[in-house]
Amino acid sequence: MSHPIISSKSTPNWSRRDWLTTAVAATVLSNFPRQAAAQEGAVAPLNRFPRMVHEYFVTQVGLAVDQSRGEYLKLETRDDALQHVEAVRKKVATAFGPLPHRTPLNARITGKLDRDGYVIEKLIFESRPGFPVTANLYLPKGKLPAPAIVGTCGHSTNGKAAEAYQAFAQGLARQGYICLLYDPIGQGERLQYLQDDGSSAIGVGVQEHLHAGNQQFLVGEFLGTWRAWDGIRALDYLADRPEVDNSHLGVTGNSGGGTMTTWLTGLERRWTMSAPSCFVTSFLNNMENELPADTEQCPPRALALGLDHADFLAALAPRPVILLAKEKDYFDVRGSELSLAYLRRLYALLGVPGNVQLYAGPTYHGYSQENREAMYRFFNSITEISAAKTEPALQIESDETLNCTPNGQVGHEKNARTVFFFTRQKAERLKVKRGEVSGDALRERIAETLRLPRRFRQPPARILRPLTNRKHPAPYTVPYAVQSEPGVHSVVYWLSGERWYSRPPRGEKLTLYVADRSADEELRSEPLIREVLGAAPATPMFAMDVRGVGESQPNTCSPDSFDSPYGCDYFYAIHSVMLDRPYVGQKTHDILSVIDWLAGYGYNQVHLMARGRGAVPAAMAAVLAPQVTQVTLKQALSSFHDVATSEDYRWPLSSLPMDVLKHFDLPDCYRELGERLTLIEPLDAALQPAAVAPPAAKPTEASQPAPSGALIIPIPN
Repeated sequence: MSHPIISSKSTPNWSRRDWLTTAVAATVLSNFPRQAAAQEGAVAPLNRFPRMVHEYFVTQVGLAVDQSRGEYLKLETRDDALQHVEAVRKKVATAFGPLPHRTPLNARITGKLDRDGYVIEKLIFESRPGFPVTANLYLPKGKLPAPAIVGTCGHSTNGKAAEAYQAFAQGLARQGYICLLYDPIGQGERLQYLQDDGSSAIGVGVQEHLHAGNQQFLVGEFLGTWRAWDGIRALDYLADRPEVDNSHLGVTGNSGGGTMTTWLTGLERRWTMSAPSCFVTSFLNNMENELPADTEQCPPRALALGLDHADFLAALAPRPVILLAKEKDYFDVRGSELSLAYLRRLYALLGVPGNVQLYAGPTYHGYSQENREAMYRFFNSITEISAAKTEPALQIESDETLNCTPNGQVGHEKNARTVFFFTRQKAERLKVKRGEVSGDALRERIAETLRLPRRFRQPPARILRPLTNRKHPAPYTVPYAVQSEPGVHSVVYWLSGERWYSRPPRGEKLTLYVADRSADEELRSEPLIREVLGAAPATPMFAMDVRGVGESQPNTCSPDSFDSPYGCDYFYAIHSVMLDRPYVGQKTHDILSVIDWLAGYGYNQVHLMARGRGAVPAAMAAVLAPQVTQVTLKQALSSFHDVATSEDYRWPLSSLPMDVLKHFDLPDCYRELGERLTLIEPLDAALQPAAVAPPAAKPTEASQPAPSGALIIPIPN
């Protein structure tokens, strides 16, 4: 089946390294509708708080990592250490959620390769019903039963056939180990957005991980759990093979495979040894260094639970673990050294300080020969199956030779399911179970799902210098910076007919516009603002940026990366998932804080307007704020359900709350707002006009007239 998401001809198969080192074109999010800024001219954009968001997240991640490190410093006795191991195991299990029930693997061998000293079996098994995993099983011809290793791949386009991963699997087999090397989701023979020609509709690896994983959050799923479950079922398969010595079961992998090795080490108790490569550092190093990570590399609630990379390895203590790092890696080796120090303290109290080690190779990111040889030596010191210190001669195979399927993609097989199939299926079940939500129940669910903090009665605000010559629809613009929480300010503009240097004047009614991308720019370019001003010229007009856009839009991760699927907007959204504070919830909190600030000056009748990305938090804030008497949303998202059930969706993670569809959906908010609400040009998941028919307008008596051209729509189910 072909997919119309993005042409694979225009989207290269970027590796993770490519995404990190190249200013990738914003092939997805740049399609978000924007008002043509014909009036803008040469007005330079305002960005007076460019580091605000980043420094806020550095602080929040730092507090979480300090919590993790503080637990190690408290350890004094062996009993303390044992209790700590149990505690981190429980936290890891919480972050990854309940694992699915084991179902039949339905394993089948599709071919064999007979090589000098070993055999490669081409294997397909089902980690979930109808969800096939393609793998190569490397079997030594020597003494059996033998120690067994699960090999996890990094971000290689060809998955298990990548040279570095073939190399370690074959190197292990030539030394007497059994190694099961499987394709990750979205790589090798397991593309999830498969076109008829066998290519990916959106790009292999990072792109597929982000597209599937961001969508999964809406239904309370985590791609990292799905990836880890593949590895656990691979271990299940190995453990049932008569050739396997179950007293020696190891796991290793590099980069994205190093991630999976780390997660699997934390989740599974059967491992007797572990060797993650080019991943283990610290969440704090990654944040400080502006290093994006895939969806599966960022476990929900991990930081809120006080987990750091080292904790996942601590869950295996006192069994042997080696951290494999690189001096020239973007995964900061300083964090690897700190992880070793904390783990050494734990292992020392357990009586085996030598069971945790670190090897840092001298070169760049990758499972290079020196790191593979460090892994061989470490595993051999435990199993004593080989005395080899270096890698044996290798025979690298072609991709086609290692393929488990006739045409190189298991998705072409009858009844093969994709991650999206399961996401859509769960969304439909949740819709039926959830039903319609309203009133106090809706308000409680919004507040809980968004993790909204307590607010000041009237938050503090800075009075910034007045602006002129911005080409706004008023002679003067008075900017304020309203503090919604320590370290975070929302910039609010008041359009004034006279010079003003102090707090806003008191009043009762006002209009507050929430920007899509920049209140400053949209005050020049958005016709709706001028239309509403013309209809009610005596009503004060305020416009605001929530955090992360406009005056506080970051330029981190890589230059001009905001619209990139792997850019700075995603970077803070995915860390918000780990902090258990949805980014869109933080933006909702900003709007509520500004409404509170305005209420302090008597404004208790607020016409809340918003566009695009700003319309999502505005809709939820409008339900919660009693001061809001009228709501106008332009280019608002039709529903979260639409995103969860659309293979071609374009809304960014920064607009999508974790697990929201278990509790409520945007149509619940729209119904709750009732006649107060006007929806203009609503958008579906793909940023196209929502397919709904307009009813007759029925504005309330207190409402301002609907803007001309407004599409007032019925609330979708």
